[in-house]
Amino acid sequence: MTYTAQKPPLARTSDELRAQIPGWGVDLDPADRPAFPQERRDLDSGAHWEFPERQESHGFRERSIEHGMLPPVFGTSAPLRGLSGVIRRYSYARFSEARAAHWLLLLGADRVDAVESHLRSLLTTRPDNPLTETGIRSELTHHGLASRRAGHRVDTRHQWIDPILVAGPWVVTGTVAVRALRRLARGRRRPDGSA
Repeated sequence: MTYTAQKPPLARTSDELRAQIPGWGVDLDPADRPAFPQERRDLDSGAHWEFPERQESHGFRERSIEHGMLPPVFGTSAPLRGLSGVIRRYSYARFSEARAAHWLLLLGADRVDAVESHLRSLLTTRPDNPLTETGIRSELTHHGLASRRAGHRVDTRHQWIDPILVAGPWVVTGTVAVRALRRLARGRRRPDGSA
């Protein structure tokens, strides 16, 4: 059973594994371990349970397909929502954590979440300010170009893509907003051309 102190049984015996995998089990003998004799197994762990008390789950929680159940404790600080949540749920439901597709979908969901957050901020009384929140102003006031020429900064390799990643979502959002407003304005005009 997972999440307990007991070591799960091996699918194959130690001798079978040693025969198939070179070097398997080299640390089985405690005398061969680098931490011996400092390594101790007689200390009390302090755990007062055999199986940890399960955190209460409200609704669906994503979990890796490798696991038969949710871990006893899981994060709830950022619940999934919107298109990014759909992408994350698909990644967990369809792909193993050992697959690149799982992680690429999660990375893509992060980008979608960033765009969704920018769009949500436009609907508030205090929308995001790209000049102060992305560091553009500090680049102009704190010797950003001079420090790049000195050659000691590690971000010079990816600086060519920074304007695309930083300004891209704002340009796309602004373009969509302008087009939507134009379409709305055209729809409000009367058929005879008057407003």
